[in-house]
Amino acid sequence: TMGNWLVNHWFSAAVIAAWLGINIFLFTYYFLFFDQDEQYFYTRAILGSALAWARASAKCLNFNSMLILLPVCRNLLSFLRGTCSCCRRTLRKQLDHNLTFHKLVAYALALLTAVHIIAHLFNLERYNQSQQATDGSLPAVLSKMHLQGSNKWLNPIHSNETTVEYVAFTTIPGLTGVIITLALILMVTSSTEFIRRNYFEVFWYTHHLFLVYFAGLVIHGIAGLVRGQTEQSMVEVHPHHCADYLTQRDQNCTHDCCKDPEFGSIPAESWKWVLAPIILYVFERILRVWRAQQKVVVTKVVMHPARVLELQMQKKGFRMEVGQYIFVNCPAISPLEWHPFTLTSAPEEDFFSIHVRVAGDWTERLINTFQSDTPRIEVDGPFGTASEDVFQYEVAMLVGAGIGVTPFASILKSIWYKFQQSDQTLKTKKIYFYWLCRDTGAFAWFNDLLASLEQKMAESGKADFLTYRLFLTGWDTSIANNVALRFDTATDTVTGLRQKTIFGRPMWNMEFAAVAAAHPRSVVGVFLCGPGALAKSLQKSCHQHSSLDPRKVKFYFNKENF
Repeated sequence: TMGNWLVNHWFSAAVIAAWLGINIFLFTYYFLFFDQDEQYFYTRAILGSALAWARASAKCLNFNSMLILLPVCRNLLSFLRGTCSCCRRTLRKQLDHNLTFHKLVAYALALLTAVHIIAHLFNLERYNQSQQATDGSLPAVLSKMHLQGSNKWLNPIHSNETTVEYVAFTTIPGLTGVIITLALILMVTSSTEFIRRNYFEVFWYTHHLFLVYFAGLVIHGIAGLVRGQTEQSMVEVHPHHCADYLTQRDQNCTHDCCKDPEFGSIPAESWKWVLAPIILYVFERILRVWRAQQKVVVTKVVMHPARVLELQMQKKGFRMEVGQYIFVNCPAISPLEWHPFTLTSAPEEDFFSIHVRVAGDWTERLINTFQSDTPRIEVDGPFGTASEDVFQYEVAMLVGAGIGVTPFASILKSIWYKFQQSDQTLKTKKIYFYWLCRDTGAFAWFNDLLASLEQKMAESGKADFLTYRLFLTGWDTSIANNVALRFDTATDTVTGLRQKTIFGRPMWNMEFAAVAAAHPRSVVGVFLCGPGALAKSLQKSCHQHSSLDPRKVKFYFNKENF
């Protein structure tokens, strides 16, 4: 429900509200300024309200360009997370929405760029019309001012042959504008979920066009093609009194308004907005290089079925928590590419591990390299807020869908270690684990992990601590026939685990009803790592199956961001 969301995400809501508010304020303030200020009276005579649209969108573009780098300074965010370790966990967790905010700012940049370009196309058209006009109107007279002297011009177009294409490719604002826009279009289109998941290299390299974007942005306003009347000239010939005389002036004019108005450029100011974030980001990149130099020892390499590579590593001073991730670089493959991987080890183990499946060229090459050799690996991290909430509930329902199963490897192992050591921080007495996937191929390693946990629990007489179900959502007839033949075996045909595989999707109402019946007085934490659509249906089930009686069962929904 909306109320719950606001309670849990008040910080995110406050940040978005402040961001929207500042954008609206900047746009409105500068729109009204350029639409009404006397200094731009003559500029408006040529351009009309398109001037205000162009300038107001430019201010908002500067503001959002200032913000876009901050959410991707991941070491800076880790530092902030560390310094507010005394703050409530909900606040620290909000910092994990950094990429969502980054995307939001990027969409705003795209929208504002469109407004800015359209406004300037109108401006160019009006400059052109005024330059070509011979009717003695105010815009026509203003457009001929360049003939009176170098400081006098208001219309940057001085010839009748000038085209939009000519301005776009021969002037500094035109050319940088085209380059910035192309860079922005490429960055936005190459960062869709599909490309990031399947062609990470395309996303990674294209995103480095941000260097071109910022360089272009800083240069963009230098030429000062949009001008306004100078302060000195405003005192001498204020447009209020003198505008009419411009169009009907005789040769031997003697009164105060005989002097021509003079114009000056609006100074370039984008650099003032983006300088501090650029310096911060440079520090961030230096810090990443420094951290990457620290030695990583690969202690064990395991090739799992379906070409999944497990790397167990050690690094001096590396401390992880459940649900965190690291960035990995292999200089032998590419010195520049860093890829994020969820940690699959538990903090209690004396190594940290990741599982790599083929998802693009880089992962393919990494797996091939490790089959014949052990190359040098660089690691940056860990990042992200720990998913410690899992340990706070007596009963936990964990739902992993597809690749979202990965963080639960760390969580399940850690819970088991805490359970064995009778750790005081662990309140969990029972875990229900639901694993939804199309086919278990790429997750055979996770099967092995579940099997070993199952065995350990059975050996220590705690077999009922973990109940899990595997839901195969995509399956073919050969699997179905195999299942039909061996229906009465003790272990499962698909996974070899003791618990049966279920074909199709879970009936959440039944699952929740069963948990509620088994734990009528418990508080149940529901954790999902998976798609948004599933989050909605789980949230709904939590709401439906929670009792209104405070002494009875309650379900609390938590969606993890990995």
